[in-house]
Amino acid sequence: MGYNTATTSDERYNRLKARKDKVAIEESALTQLCLAESDETEPTDSELLHPICKFHLLGSLEGNDMCSKEKAASVKLSERAQQEIDRLLVENLELKLQISKMEINEATFKDNDERVKFYTGLPNFMMLMSLFSCVKDHIKNPPRSKLKPFQKFILVLMKLRLNLHVQDIAHRFNIAPSTVSKCFIAVLDVMYWRMKRIIQWPEREQLHLTMPMEFRHAFGLKCAVLIDCFEIFIERPSCLEERAGTWSSYKHHNTIKILIGITPQGSISFLSECWGGRVSDKHITEHCGLLDKLIPGDMILADRGFDIQDVVGACGAEAKIPAFTKGKSQLSPLELEATRKIAHLRIHVERVIGLLRNKYTILQATLPMDYLTCEAGEVPTAEKMLTVCAALLANRTGTLPRRIHCHSTHMIRENLVWRPYKGISD
Repeated sequence: MGYNTATTSDERYNRLKARKDKVAIEESALTQLCLAESDETEPTDSELLHPICKFHLLGSLEGNDMCSKEKAASVKLSERAQQEIDRLLVENLELKLQISKMEINEATFKDNDERVKFYTGLPNFMMLMSLFSCVKDHIKNPPRSKLKPFQKFILVLMKLRLNLHVQDIAHRFNIAPSTVSKCFIAVLDVMYWRMKRIIQWPEREQLHLTMPMEFRHAFGLKCAVLIDCFEIFIERPSCLEERAGTWSSYKHHNTIKILIGITPQGSISFLSECWGGRVSDKHITEHCGLLDKLIPGDMILADRGFDIQDVVGACGAEAKIPAFTKGKSQLSPLELEATRKIAHLRIHVERVIGLLRNKYTILQATLPMDYLTCEAGEVPTAEKMLTVCAALLANRTGTLPRRIHCHSTHMIRENLVWRPYKGISD
């Protein structure tokens, strides 16, 4: 077994050497092949620089071109964005201007007397602001209130002037209908106490100095007041007693009746409380306080329904009433001439009543029963409303007094024909 050892080692050595030589030859051939290929594709200096320069030049130009395009696109986008922003700003300003025009405030009526006349019945903006200055300090303005004091003031005037529906006013001022009702009642109360003194009974000297010539020729300087009653429709009361007490046989409707007095100059000088439509004109005249204002020598012009010569004569005054044809076939010439004089001059009070109704159309509407009820010691809303309307009409061409004093007392009428709630006397 040991005779073949040398032979085996030699064979293994030869095989290993042959493999190494073969690997070396293959590596050498591969190296030579790579060198040959490298020699064949190796460029010259000009050939080497040209592609590189060309590559860098083209690459650089294309990059700049792309950057410039991106910048141009960005600039265009910015311009379009700026244009859109400008358009939106203009649109926003236009919308704000439209909203400001729709909002009712001082600017709505400034330099626009026609609008003042239409919405308030006052002659101009100066008169409107004068009235507002008298009441603004007394109008409550809570922090969360959606309306400013001027808007609340205008709300009341618009309601009196145009008798707009509560829902319409709520839409105009962007508030709830319940807020409209509360605001109307609250601000009307302020206006009543601040403006009631505008209706003043003039002094005799003032009447004499400005007595119109028609009255001078007819009655000299004695005429102090022209009186008449007018009625306003109300809702039908649920109580039978109230329904009977407010029924007017003249209007054939449930009404309230008010006595109004004007001076010969045409201004409102007296306004009575609200009475039921069933009450006679004579009864109202005797109990409304008008007789307390008369002084001896005064003269009252009235219609035939005012049979008040005896009660007026007891005050030392005189009542001129058209002659009655009852029991006569016709009037005598003297009675006819006297009646014509009285009727010709007394018609002025009817014109004032018509002007009051037409100027403040809420007086043409049917008033709800809520306006006629109040707690003890307070004034019904209907009476406040009438007083404010009369004060506005009386002040339409004059100037406001510098101070309007408030009086918080009010007498409950003994002959009030409706019984609103428990605790209110008849």
